[in-house]
Amino acid sequence: MIRPAERARVVVIGAGQAGLSVAWHLQRAGLVAGHDLVVLDRAPGTGGAWQFRWDALRLGIAHRVHDLPGMHEMGLRFDDADQSRPAREVVAEYYRRFEEHHDLRVRRPVGVTAVRHGDGPGSDTLLVETRDEHGVAGTIRAEAVVNASGTWGTPFVPWVPGRDAFRGRQLDTTGYRDAREFAGQDVVVVGGGTSAIGFLLELDGIARSTRWFTRRPVVWSDDPALATGAAVAAVADQDRAARAGRTLPSIVSGTGLPVSPRIRRGLARGLLEAEPMFTRLDGDGVLTADSEHVHADAVIWATGFRADLRHLAPLRLRTEAGGVVVEDGRSTAEPRLFLAGYGPQASTIGANRAGRRIARQVLAVLADDDVAHTHTDTDTAGAAAAADDDAAPDGQSAAGA
Repeated sequence: MIRPAERARVVVIGAGQAGLSVAWHLQRAGLVAGHDLVVLDRAPGTGGAWQFRWDALRLGIAHRVHDLPGMHEMGLRFDDADQSRPAREVVAEYYRRFEEHHDLRVRRPVGVTAVRHGDGPGSDTLLVETRDEHGVAGTIRAEAVVNASGTWGTPFVPWVPGRDAFRGRQLDTTGYRDAREFAGQDVVVVGGGTSAIGFLLELDGIARSTRWFTRRPVVWSDDPALATGAAVAAVADQDRAARAGRTLPSIVSGTGLPVSPRIRRGLARGLLEAEPMFTRLDGDGVLTADSEHVHADAVIWATGFRADLRHLAPLRLRTEAGGVVVEDGRSTAEPRLFLAGYGPQASTIGANRAGRRIARQVLAVLADDDVAHTHTDTDTAGAAAAADDDAAPDGQSAAGA
């Protein structure tokens, strides 16, 4: 079944932090949600990627979630949220209240299958192809598209020899729900970020054993100023990579890991001792760099994510270096396409700041279109008048008659 084609001035793909931030700024500028502005989200509920996070994750032990623009006028702040509740519940509730209060009219669950260049009349537009939960396909012709699809849909799992031979359970971060699933098991955790650390701390006392492997040495940071400086440098690295069209580097590799009281207790117990990446897997475990065989019932790949840009493939944006050239949130190859929450904007505070900048650029594109349409309408009217002049008798124009 195919839904009738639609038109919109702007389509925002994704209703997580970045998408909602851009949508809020565009709405404040006068775009009408559900008409001029269409926000699509493939997830079943509010909260962006947070709605899929594991049960034990709490706001107090996770990355800080920065408030959306427009939340304070509602009396909402994540710093005041109940930290005893699962983070996914809190974020989903706050985002739901935000969407309802500002009447953003997010359509969900609606997946975007492709974004293409427009063809024929109105070819200076982009076509957004969609499919809803019932399999109904649709097309929206838009003057600008903001891609805010995030990374949760594309977890990265590196290839390691023997991975297909392992008979135990393998899962990435998106598949982790509760440490109790691994009660009494030997668990290998791979990855040098906060998710891996969270899993190790939660598995302590529940799993029979845990071993932690990382591709690069873990750098701990006790100095908040040093961590902040490293974070700024890491974001700058992301920005340079995005501008050059290279694959985006890891943020954690550039920032190090801050030592919270909870992490400090784990270090004191010897729980957080990272080992160099193992060389291979076999049927029931892994072989370490020192040739030790470590038995494993499960391997958790907490090895990060890649930007989810698969639906943008028809635009042919990928460079030979494997990335997409993006400058200040805008595609250089397709100036009607904006990427919110990409690269240096990936943090929650970065997504908020970028939302305002991207909205301004989108509005500039719309203004240019309005000027072009005005000129086209004027030219058409002049041509029609000239044609009438040719047909009018006695040298009188049709207007004069």
